[in-house]
Amino acid sequence: MDMKKFIKILIPSLLVIFCLLQLTNPSRTNPSGKADFLDVLHPPPDVATALTQACYDCHSYQTRWPWYSHVAPVSWLIASDVFDGRSHLNFSDWPTNDLKHMVRHMEEMSDQISSHTMPPSQYTLIHAQARLTDAQRKTLTDWLDSQSDALVKSSP
Repeated sequence: MDMKKFIKILIPSLLVIFCLLQLTNPSRTNPSGKADFLDVLHPPPDVATALTQACYDCHSYQTRWPWYSHVAPVSWLIASDVFDGRSHLNFSDWPTNDLKHMVRHMEEMSDQISSHTMPPSQYTLIHAQARLTDAQRKTLTDWLDSQSDALVKSSP
């Protein structure tokens, strides 16, 4: 088979496969939450803004699903990242009745923000508003540390 004939078959075949992949898109849901982190703890505006811009897309039910989250195979990766993020920490289902759980989450958040583990670089590469400056990281970690310390001191 010569190259021209191969390409004439390959390109339409790839296009058909791409179109069929669109039928396999995962669900992109934003269910109602029980208790939102921001509503429960009332952080200062700069902390709330940084958390919303850098964390809430993957760690809450307030995910903004961009147009490319509807195009397979990218949709599979994005949905997987969101569902994985929500399973580790979900700001929309903040554990208001479990002090130890709240403190542990806040300490982990502080550690991951200060170590630059969160938000992940693959996310900030495309979402410039999620890039945290060193000053924002310090503000977030200082606030999280002070809040977790206050919760520990207030426990019986």
